[in-house]
Amino acid sequence: MLSKITACLFAVAIVSCGDAKKEKKEEKFQYEQEASSSKKADTSEKSENTVVITANDMMKFDKKEIRVKAGQKVVITLKHIGKLDKKVMGHNLVILNSGVDLVAFATEAASAVDSEYIPEGTDAVLAHTKMLGGGESATIEFEAPEAGTYDFLCSFPGHFASMQGKFIVE
Repeated sequence: MLSKITACLFAVAIVSCGDAKKEKKEEKFQYEQEASSSKKADTSEKSENTVVITANDMMKFDKKEIRVKAGQKVVITLKHIGKLDKKVMGHNLVILNSGVDLVAFATEAASAVDSEYIPEGTDAVLAHTKMLGGGESATIEFEAPEAGTYDFLCSFPGHFASMQGKFIVE
């Protein structure tokens, strides 16, 4: 009988030690949540006109819409998060001026190999990044135009079909 009581007390001691560790983990988890929420607060203090957009080897941008404020400085960073070389799976971000036909521009751009698929002398482009390969990034800065909706795309041949979106100036 004494051995059973000793065994029960030993089991209770082990279980209660485990609970203390569990409480510490929960406290740590709560701390991590608070830390990550403060990081979110820091990023919300950045300008509304600062945007990061990614492109991958599956020919996809992570955003279909970019919203900025008219007349303010815009900073857009394109990150190619894929692995493939720019000759095989290059990506850029091209924002077209108002009224430019996206398909007509993309068709013309497809033959502009020497100028990274941006037709030379064109007035169709509001802003664009350089062509990027996997792991590369580029940042462009420009003043937001007047309020309206503009198209953006990747001008690498054939990519515009799945890599396009709206640049909305409010």
